[in-house]
Amino acid sequence: MREITVPPVVVAAPVGGLADAVFHHAQEDPGRVVLGRKSDGVWADVTSAEFAAEVLALAKGLLAQGVRFGERVAVMSRTRYEWTLFDFALWAIGAQPVPVYPTSSVEQVHWILQDSDCTACVVEDEDQAMTVGSVIERLPHLRRLWQLDAGAVDALVADGRGVAEDLVHRHRAAVTPDAVATVIYTSGTTGRPKGCVLTHGNFMYEADTMVARWESVFQAGPGEQPSTLLFLPLAHVFGRMVEVAAVRARVKLGHQPVLAAAELLPDLAAFRPTFVLGVPYVFEKVFAAARRKAEAEGRTGPFDRAVETAVRYAEAREQKAFGTGPGPSAGLRMEHQLFERLVYGKVREAMGGRVRHAMSGGSAMSRRLGLFFDGAGITVFEGYGLTESCAAATANPPGATKYGTVGRPIPGSTVHIAEDGEVWLHGDHVFSGYLNDPRSTEAVLRDGWLATGDLGRLDEDGYLTITGRKKEILVTSNGKSVSPTALEERVRSHPLVAQCVLVGNDRPYVAALLTLDMEGIAHWLSMRGRPQLPAAHLVHDPDLTAEVRRAVVAANTLVSQAEAIRTFRVLAEQFTEERGLLTPSLKLKRRAIEKAYAQEVAALYQP
Repeated sequence: MREITVPPVVVAAPVGGLADAVFHHAQEDPGRVVLGRKSDGVWADVTSAEFAAEVLALAKGLLAQGVRFGERVAVMSRTRYEWTLFDFALWAIGAQPVPVYPTSSVEQVHWILQDSDCTACVVEDEDQAMTVGSVIERLPHLRRLWQLDAGAVDALVADGRGVAEDLVHRHRAAVTPDAVATVIYTSGTTGRPKGCVLTHGNFMYEADTMVARWESVFQAGPGEQPSTLLFLPLAHVFGRMVEVAAVRARVKLGHQPVLAAAELLPDLAAFRPTFVLGVPYVFEKVFAAARRKAEAEGRTGPFDRAVETAVRYAEAREQKAFGTGPGPSAGLRMEHQLFERLVYGKVREAMGGRVRHAMSGGSAMSRRLGLFFDGAGITVFEGYGLTESCAAATANPPGATKYGTVGRPIPGSTVHIAEDGEVWLHGDHVFSGYLNDPRSTEAVLRDGWLATGDLGRLDEDGYLTITGRKKEILVTSNGKSVSPTALEERVRSHPLVAQCVLVGNDRPYVAALLTLDMEGIAHWLSMRGRPQLPAAHLVHDPDLTAEVRRAVVAANTLVSQAEAIRTFRVLAEQFTEERGLLTPSLKLKRRAIEKAYAQEVAALYQP
């Protein structure tokens, strides 16, 4: 199949903007809890009426401070309640928030603020204020700098007390679906970030489509209010789409700024969301933690049997959904029920106990991991999208999830596979172009079609599988083309491996650089009665090397001998964003990694 179109389930909004939902909900159901706000370790409820009042008060303050319709205001912060508050206050007056990753370098901050011509900037803390301050002389149009941790919201609210509420509502009434809502800069594995211009209509269509088609996710069971804990960065389009969809669907929304399991899991337990939206890393960490706990308690055998049962159970249900099997047998159902109490319930409890659905994007999730969670009672809908497509462009539909794929086009859109295998997208969620960059816009937007740069294939049911990036294909010196993604993901699925990057361009064979998962390593050492050692002391450890080699051998079963990983090197350091080796969305910067480890790469090809 080369192309598939899925009919729409919603009508594109003819009028209005994103902030309208806040005020409509406050009028229709003022007492409904729509947000959770954490203060001093305690979660407090925020109602529709309370949130609308806060948005209105902040919008008045922004007007008092000179922010005008159509102006851009940078927001540089981790994921927190105040970011959502600023987003909707800025949208209420027709201004355009420009997200900036809090880990951005000085030059990245300067480029984004200069290219987007921001007139004001919101930062989280003093360090970020100093970052902006260091380039402020090169930003002649930047007039205001507010710091959240220094009382920015209270100060702005105080400034706006003399502004008439009607002035905000007149600004809001002037916002139309084709008005620019935000400019999100691509994290970019190469070159300068480009500003993706996304409209209010893009976000409303995307969010409303997701809520309507994935109704089972955005609703809860009897007596429960749907809720989600947002731990994705709001500087990323996925996080912003979650924010917008939650507000429009009246889903209780909480914020968690730290993705690390030690910080995230306690908040999941306290907030108890009914669904989560994350990246495969989160689900991998939950699974790995559960298995380490089972191993520490001497229950590795039962846990592994529970995993096998969950995978077989989910596969049987998948086959039934697609008409290729009868579903789980009576024996398999009994076996599955046994492990429900022993294993699956505990896995769900680690995520708060109420999660039954999840959405995953950003990178590929292994089919086996998705099947396990499904068998454990959490259906993970894997999807695919870009900043340019306003987050999800495809996703697995309810009742017909095909693990190992990123699903079908979202309703109202089309996926086309070009002759060279590139994925093209069309629909009301596709962006209008790059800010100040017509040449780059022309390169990816062709008669309304978005050329993604990703390679993929559609199966007979119209489900998309992403096979790699056009720019990331390795070509060995003997002319063999290798897509690195599947191999890297398979190696990385081993509990001792944190990261994997393949090399081999213009070289005789494919090799790999690996980094260690130190939580997994600590557990591995403990279970063997060995002392805890830093990574630098373990990279040449023969037992560890043998474990990692097994992961590489297993990955090589996916490909031909010519495409297989011939040799590898375990590194003592992680690929990090701070070192310039990862994008803020955790994608590998391959060229930067090869340059940083040029000696190690060369050694992989020594005779």
